Amino acid sequence: MRMTLTILMALAASTVTLQASNTTEESRTDSMRSPETESAVPVLSTFPSELTVGGLVSLANGHYAIQMGAFGRRANAEALGRKISELSGLPVDVIEDGGLFKVFINSALRGGAPCLYIPVQFQGEMGSSTPPDNESGKSVPEPAVKTENVVPPVTSTVNGQDTITLASADRPASVPDTEVIPASDMQGGQQVTAPDEEEPAGTQTAKPGIRNLFFLRGDSPWLNRYNYFGKSVALVNALIFAILASFATMLILLLVILLNRRRMEREAKLRQYLLEQYQSLIIDYLFGSSSAEPFRKIASDNYRRQVLIDQMIDVSVNLKGDSRDKLMKLYMDLELDSDSLARARSRRWHKKIKGFRELAFMGIREGNDEMYKVLNSRNEILRMEAQIALVRLSENDHFDFLSQLRRPFSLWEQITLHDLIIQHELPVPDFQRWLSSENPTVVMFALRMIREFRQKEAEPEIRKVLLHRDARVSRLAVEVAGDLDLRTTLDTMKRMYKFQEYNNCLEIVRSMGKMPETSMLGFLKLVLDKEDDVQLQIEAVKAIENMGEVGVQALVKVMKSEYKNYNIIVRHVLDRRIY
Repeated sequence: MRMTLTILMALAASTVTLQASNTTEESRTDSMRSPETESAVPVLSTFPSELTVGGLVSLANGHYAIQMGAFGRRANAEALGRKISELSGLPVDVIEDGGLFKVFINSALRGGAPCLYIPVQFQGEMGSSTPPDNESGKSVPEPAVKTENVVPPVTSTVNGQDTITLASADRPASVPDTEVIPASDMQGGQQVTAPDEEEPAGTQTAKPGIRNLFFLRGDSPWLNRYNYFGKSVALVNALIFAILASFATMLILLLVILLNRRRMEREAKLRQYLLEQYQSLIIDYLFGSSSAEPFRKIASDNYRRQVLIDQMIDVSVNLKGDSRDKLMKLYMDLELDSDSLARARSRRWHKKIKGFRELAFMGIREGNDEMYKVLNSRNEILRMEAQIALVRLSENDHFDFLSQLRRPFSLWEQITLHDLIIQHELPVPDFQRWLSSENPTVVMFALRMIREFRQKEAEPEIRKVLLHRDARVSRLAVEVAGDLDLRTTLDTMKRMYKFQEYNNCLEIVRSMGKMPETSMLGFLKLVLDKEDDVQLQIEAVKAIENMGEVGVQALVKVMKSEYKNYNIIVRHVLDRRIY
């Protein structure tokens, strides 16, 4: 009788609340409202402070849809559904709606009957379904399904969807994830306490398993969702993982660097020790009575074999004659030349360079074909090493590769080859044959070598190069002609003067000063008179002065001219305190 009276009072109170909520529907803040609204079905939303299991069963037998909770995770919703089903024996459904998982009794009545929202938390002793009698002979009440000690929220059904409107502004505008302890973790007679209530003495709260701490499953704390001022900060988990991964990567890299550094230090010490030992063995072999047997044991190990090759090359630099031949014979007997050839044929450019150097120092010509293949490589270092090796390994014509060179021949490469000629006393070829090369840099190298080795017999070819289409080559040819005193080129310079750029014109006047000819006096006076550039005028006056007495007399006449600039320039040139 008391249970029926309680239900009737709840129905009456919910009707009054429904009318009040309808009048203030527009002014309330609903954090989970549907965008479309229709006329709402009457809602029952207020209950007494306690609702027993029997009362819940009676409500379920009525024409009501009952929502027991809403969660952000399905696992929590299913856990709550299992508990309610175990306590009441009622069928419980979990329905996904609006991004939440809602626990319903009589879910089939949603949208067609009043919907009751009963926020649930479990308290008290969960004993057997038929508890024993107490001393007075009365039965102990059944476990209660109790509402929270706050103003219950108002629940309405709009378009068949459950919406939750908070009845108090002090309550947060979102439905928090309620942590529900699975039934499997409960023991008989054990209390299950809500997370926001103080745990009674003598109870024990289930904790997440340690093994789930490192996995994204079960009750792992990494799966918790947090709300911060209404915005999700789930990115924090990703940042934590990134920080941990970065820290682990840093530790791994540090360990690898330390181990690699230690390995390199050990290899450096071992290499230095072996170099000293092998140097003594090589000297004893070359100048003593030692045999080649100790080297055969060394050559059986790849690392020590390479150290031996490096040491033999270092020693060969200062050897000549019989000693060098004896060392080369040892190199061939130990089959070390096969290692050098293998490196020369490697696809890696740094190994090719090492192979080229070894072959060049030991005088092995079997790898010349590989050197010619990379002669026009894009790799400047590889190209230069191939050129140096070919110069040292060629039998007769050490610079024959210049005829096949298509890539730019840099000034550094030219200086290096010149040093090879001087250092190794190589025979100097006739460089005029490369003055007709299609590679301008090769022509410039030939001009420099002609000047360096005073090859004046190349004068006819140099006269042709004066008219080269490349201004740099033409200017260098004029300079070389002046340095070698090739006077037959003066007429060509005179004719080409007006067609040249400024730097070439300046070099022509300078070269005429190096080769003073009175036949050029008129041309130089014309340059002094017609040119506006002061530097050209100064070089023309110098060239006239170099002609001797004839030139000086011509300059004296110029000084008597009324044109002031002539006087200034001539006085400047003739002033011996300056030159």
